[in-house]
Amino acid sequence: MEQINNIQVVPCTSSNYLKPFRVLYSQNGTKKSWDFMRTHDSVSVLIFNTTSHCFILVKQFRPAVYMCEWEKNHPTPAEEKGSEAATVPEEEEEKGVAENHDHLPPASAGVTYELCAGIVDKPHLSLEEIARQEVLEECGYDVPVTKLRRITSYRSGVGVTGAKQTMFYLEVSDENCVGEGGGEPQEGELIEVIKVPLQEAMNFAYDENIPKTMGVIFSFIWFHNNMSPKYKISTNV
Repeated sequence: MEQINNIQVVPCTSSNYLKPFRVLYSQNGTKKSWDFMRTHDSVSVLIFNTTSHCFILVKQFRPAVYMCEWEKNHPTPAEEKGSEAATVPEEEEEKGVAENHDHLPPASAGVTYELCAGIVDKPHLSLEEIARQEVLEECGYDVPVTKLRRITSYRSGVGVTGAKQTMFYLEVSDENCVGEGGGEPQEGELIEVIKVPLQEAMNFAYDENIPKTMGVIFSFIWFHNNMSPKYKISTNV
């Protein structure tokens, strides 16, 4: 996960996941246009291990995050430089820093902590069944769909995609763990399973030095407000 090289930014002529459009419309008599991206809805799961009293998150490299960090230090957009975004020498990869603007940032710049999640691309499965599959593939816990509790759904990326994400809560135990997780290698997934102790959850959520999704922050707050009294454990708020 920590070795990123041979980066090239090329035009995306077709994709199974994103399709760009421009909508033309009139609002209160004013003609307008807006560019948006059609993409899949998704599910996410806040997983709490009742054996060890910890949350189960996933950690993975996100190219979009990485390229945002790369472009902060480069006046020329990456798509214009193309393959000029050269590989960092091996000795500098080990240092984890790029010493000038011609070098890539460390891979850690694109790594984020997230809830277990996945896109909704199987019409024959319910949202709960898709969520259950993601929990098994990414985190290694095998549970029945009846254990999933729906928290809420919301629109994410409203300025660009408007896709809906549905969030679930799931309690697991060590007995439910049947594998290491890590995602599906044949789909290009490289996922690390992370445990966050309940007592450290809110500090983790508000620590700006830990790159994470809004879903992690929101779900930890939800747990604090709705579930922590059940376990009688402080979440350090």
